[in-house]
Amino acid sequence: MRRLKINRRDIKLLGITMVAGLFLGWLLFSNSGTTDKQNSNEDTEQKETVYTCSMHPQIKQNKPGLCPICAMDLVPLESGISEGDHINPDEIQMTDAAMALASVQTTIVKRGTPEMNIRLSGKIKADERRVSVITARFSGRIEKLYINFTGQRVNKGERLGSIYSPELIAAQKELLEAATYKSSESSLYKSARTKLKLWGLTDSQIDNIEDSKTLKTNIDILSPQTGIVTKREVTSGNYVNEGSLMFEVTDLSKLWVIFDAYESYLLWIKRGDKIEFTTRSVPGKIFTGKVRYIDPYIDSKTRVAYVRIEVSNDKQILKPDMFVSGTLLSETAKKSGEIIIPKTSVLWTGKRAVVYVKVPERKSTSFIYREIILGAEAGDFYTIEKGLSVGEEIATNGVFKIDAAAQLSGKRSMMNPSGTQVAMGHNHGNMNKQHNHSDNSDLKHEQFMVSGNCSMCKSTIEKAALSLSGVKEAEWNIDSKQLTIMYNSKVHSLQDIHKAIARSGYDTEKEKASDSVYNKLPACCKYDRGTIATVKTTDKQATFTVYGNCEMCKERIEKAAKLVTGVTSAKWNRDSNSINVTFNEKSTTLTEIHRAIAAAGHDTDKFKANDSVYNKLPGCCKYR
Repeated sequence: MRRLKINRRDIKLLGITMVAGLFLGWLLFSNSGTTDKQNSNEDTEQKETVYTCSMHPQIKQNKPGLCPICAMDLVPLESGISEGDHINPDEIQMTDAAMALASVQTTIVKRGTPEMNIRLSGKIKADERRVSVITARFSGRIEKLYINFTGQRVNKGERLGSIYSPELIAAQKELLEAATYKSSESSLYKSARTKLKLWGLTDSQIDNIEDSKTLKTNIDILSPQTGIVTKREVTSGNYVNEGSLMFEVTDLSKLWVIFDAYESYLLWIKRGDKIEFTTRSVPGKIFTGKVRYIDPYIDSKTRVAYVRIEVSNDKQILKPDMFVSGTLLSETAKKSGEIIIPKTSVLWTGKRAVVYVKVPERKSTSFIYREIILGAEAGDFYTIEKGLSVGEEIATNGVFKIDAAAQLSGKRSMMNPSGTQVAMGHNHGNMNKQHNHSDNSDLKHEQFMVSGNCSMCKSTIEKAALSLSGVKEAEWNIDSKQLTIMYNSKVHSLQDIHKAIARSGYDTEKEKASDSVYNKLPACCKYDRGTIATVKTTDKQATFTVYGNCEMCKERIEKAAKLVTGVTSAKWNRDSNSINVTFNEKSTTLTEIHRAIAAAGHDTDKFKANDSVYNKLPGCCKYR
């Protein structure tokens, strides 16, 4: 058999060829796999594109189309948040198109100088310190008047009238007799002169009597100051008794201007502030004055404090009782370093102040809900007590539209602070109210006596009751010592509430506070620990349904009930649409209370309000 001979050189060439072929194959298949993977990723990204509505960002779907709410074209959702960023579930994302449509504008929070331009109305009054009253220092008869009418101008020392008085003649005799012995009896002489001076005679009048050594039957009544006679209470021939008012002279060269300042303005007004004012009787002229006095109390009827300035009136242009309009640019709050924001950036619910803060470092604009505490109102701005920091960016225009988007998507908003999903569509009739009744079926109203003295006691007692999770409302009356509560009987018993109050140091009808806790109370809170009174047996409690919507309804309903004779307390609950009343059965009936509330425009479970009265209620109060 013939042997096959293989050259070593051929083996080497074959080996190199095989290695080169394997390497080229690896390169070809590796690139193909990478390309396929990239193509697969691109397809996945295209499949994951999400479309949304610029005005209703809660609408999201995986294909183009129209918004089911507003019929706008859906646009691709631009995610401005990287995978590593923390996403707050309450953030409201807005595209540039949505920002433009909603006219959203923002501003940077900064410190500034708050100013308040206050407009005040007022009236001119006479300066009380420049009013002189001339009364009779002794009894006598008016012999002659030199002043013929009220309003006449007189100078200091000018005669107003003359008076005859036997008592005055006797005093003149004493003076003349004492004058003959004034070198030896100087004290008697001085007392005689002093008596006449105390009766209103001037030194010159007394000297004239002494020098002439004759008795003056009629003595002139002189004006104590220059001014206008504003009162003339006597005529010639009148007899006056000691202390009777005869004349009043008022100096009008300086006047007071009294302005009405509401409670909210008082923070901005201080002594020394400049007020400019005008009056219709002197058109085109601006008068100025500085605040000299601010009333220390509020008028209980008008709810204003009176602010007074003083003005010169040498030309007698201004008259008392003229109406004026004033302007004050407050300097009280001119303190550097206060945080201020525009009013337009705040949504105010009556209980909460809300702003929307722009979330930083987002590719697309994003806002988040935040509650803040407002300080003083400063014109078109608010000062901030708590909740915002310098440098943060907040929405100042289109805020309500941002809030509406948050509410629709079930995120925290002005009317939905808890961030629960809101129901879509309309709420017809009293469906929600019926639901509230079922939710609050376990709520009970009770009243019992709790000892205490002052407003500090009131705060502690109510706080102790409300510390129990089942207690919804608690109100203690300082005068009657009665505590009215609304509580969930399935969560806590009435006995639990008694014990909680007793633990805070206050005796109730059923529980007595321990001596150690009572002894730690402030001195003003230490009440008489005698036998505590109980609720009068003639008083009766009742709870019934009254329909309403808001705080204005609450005030109207409770006021209508309390106006009924015999009703001692009335408390309406907005959530359950029920009112708890305490009344004296001897003075009124439950039917009368129903009627009074219906007459105010609110339906009860027994009486329906008249349509004409209901139709006059404000829009927010219309519950039907």
